[in-house]
Amino acid sequence: MGSSTRIIRAALLAGAAMALVAAAYLLREKYQEAETAVQDIQEQLDALDPATRAAVIARLTSDEVKKVRGQA
Repeated sequence: MGSSTRIIRAALLAGAAMALVAAAYLLREKYQEAETAVQDIQEQLDALDPATRAAVIARLTSDEVKKVRGQA
């Protein structure tokens, strides 16, 4: 194997490693955004009185069931 082949192979491996690092960073960022959104929603639900909270959850559940069944 020539030195140019080794250099090309090393460059490709370095590029792939950099792409993996970038993808992992973006994935971690998206995960943290999702966690923050979930926490915000949970705090808003917790702030509601029990009857209103039950109504909101029932409505959200109903909407999602309709989406799954293709009715929305």
